[in-house]
Amino acid sequence: MVNITLKDGSKIGVEKGTSILEIAKKISEGLARVATCGEVNGKIKDLRYEIKEDCNLTIHTFANEDLEGKKAYWHTTSHIMAQAVKRIFPTVKFAIGPSIDDGFYYDFDVETPFTDEDKAKIEEEMKKIIKEDIEIERFTLPKKEALELMKDQPYKQELIEELPEGEEISFYKQGDFTDLCAGPHLMSTGKVKAVKILTSSGAYWRGSEKNKMLQRIYAISFPKASELQEYLDLLEEAKKRDHKKLGKELDLFMISPEGPGFPFFLPKGMVLRNVLEDFWRKIHIENGYVEIKTPMILNEELWHRSGHWDHYKDNMYTTKIDDVDFGIKPMNCPGGMIVYKRDMHSYRDLPIRAGELGLVHRHEKSGELNGLFRVRCFTQDDAHIFCLPEQMETEIAGVIKLVDQVYSLFGFPYSVELSTRPEDSMGSDELWNMAESTLKKVLEDLKIPYELNEGDGAFYGPKIDFHIKDCLGRSWQCGTVQLDFQMPERFDLTYIGEDGEKHRPVMLHRVIFGSIERFIGILIEHFAGAFPTWLAPVQVKILPISEKHLEYAKKIYNELFAKGIRVEIDASNEKVGYKIRKTQMEKVPYMLVVGDKEQENDTVAVRSRELGDEGVEKIEEFIKKIQEEINKRK
Repeated sequence: MVNITLKDGSKIGVEKGTSILEIAKKISEGLARVATCGEVNGKIKDLRYEIKEDCNLTIHTFANEDLEGKKAYWHTTSHIMAQAVKRIFPTVKFAIGPSIDDGFYYDFDVETPFTDEDKAKIEEEMKKIIKEDIEIERFTLPKKEALELMKDQPYKQELIEELPEGEEISFYKQGDFTDLCAGPHLMSTGKVKAVKILTSSGAYWRGSEKNKMLQRIYAISFPKASELQEYLDLLEEAKKRDHKKLGKELDLFMISPEGPGFPFFLPKGMVLRNVLEDFWRKIHIENGYVEIKTPMILNEELWHRSGHWDHYKDNMYTTKIDDVDFGIKPMNCPGGMIVYKRDMHSYRDLPIRAGELGLVHRHEKSGELNGLFRVRCFTQDDAHIFCLPEQMETEIAGVIKLVDQVYSLFGFPYSVELSTRPEDSMGSDELWNMAESTLKKVLEDLKIPYELNEGDGAFYGPKIDFHIKDCLGRSWQCGTVQLDFQMPERFDLTYIGEDGEKHRPVMLHRVIFGSIERFIGILIEHFAGAFPTWLAPVQVKILPISEKHLEYAKKIYNELFAKGIRVEIDASNEKVGYKIRKTQMEKVPYMLVVGDKEQENDTVAVRSRELGDEGVEKIEEFIKKIQEEINKRK
């Protein structure tokens, strides 16, 4: 007998060699029907996996909040898609087909790109394979036999060649299709229910432009047709909210062929941006920060000192000045440290909280560029906090509270991840352990639930990442706070302690918006371009009914403008109905319609974006109401 400890802490005993699926059946037939994979002592395993010793076991389903259950489901469906492609295109060469956060993809080497007609045929064939309910079997082979099995599949052979000698190599077989794969997979193709091919695109083998261009098909699957329909409806809503589309319609920003990945902000976009930056400055002053500005170009020696030249050079732009190599900054940190070093500091000066809206440049591959979400130059709302070791916890907690204040204002719920030491890191085990334990302690003291993200820290220190959720439930990583013992060492940062001796400060890196550009893109999609009044580029549009009401409209304009309200007049000769529809398309929060009655009574007819016709008001009443809405950032 072996003893199994389940996720809820309960224990069951089973015969040695019992599979995870059989254990699921012992718990309940319902669980066995929906189980997709298991987690044994923290390692994901097939439902076929036989338990041979005492262990902790979690049984995952598609409905679990974590992605493991979905990944097994989607990975299985990627094999179904590959089998369907093989049936339709017998000479196809297979690359890889992983699950991703929203479904799965598979890369194929075919003679011509897939057409819409091809994708429709593939989807129909997938449905046939699902209906056939083919049993999925796992087997392993030694490396030599694995290479022989995949002799007609060069991409699979390349992957096998890289595996260690002596390792048994895992395959999955379903009917006439066999694929190199570590799993896990469902028990049969019939366990998948509803599938949909979403899109296709070109993709270089292994993401390198030096390799062959393959054809990638993205798809999704669900246990119920109703869940698939909900997802497709969500995609349609996301298309309506696409920040690239709305950015153009609302005249906020543009991307020009003359500057791929380098966004142009237009007048209305600059208003939105400036409001965000003014808000950023206000809350930072309130929280004891000072603002600095550091140069965009600094010499190569600095980037060697910081470690970026060794760890990040492929993402940096470089130039020569007076025959000396310079780097265009991909991050603001080294400049912040030069500012700190300009003077000797006492322990009484710390903490120093230095914020910077710093423009950085990073070389991103052209295929990865995406509106404001992935660009080659962007402004980080950086801050670097230099503090005493005994101030670390207080300062980290202060950053977390500031993050909460900002995200709550925009209505963003968020989750927290703690990312630990990566393989490519600097510094001693002792410092890394201290840094990681400090971040954990702060989160636990604040009673903030978090996920552990092993190995995904920065090369100089562990970090806490904040993932916001927009109104469509999509997750975006924006804020971060990073604890850094390495940079102060490399830059020889010091302060004079109470003992009169030099000591090393601790450094925190943090951002809240993350990137101003990306955050604006998220806001556009979150609000579908209908920004809260305090953020809206135009807060009020005055609509005179005819030309004879234009002078009165200008009088109202002047009163609103004098109170700091962002206002425009539609002075066109169009009918008022047309003006209203146009202003609605522009998503302006308030319209003030003015005609004979309004002019005679010194009033305005108010129409709001949210409520429509709100009736007639004295202009003083309207100004008081909108000012309160703006000032409270409702």
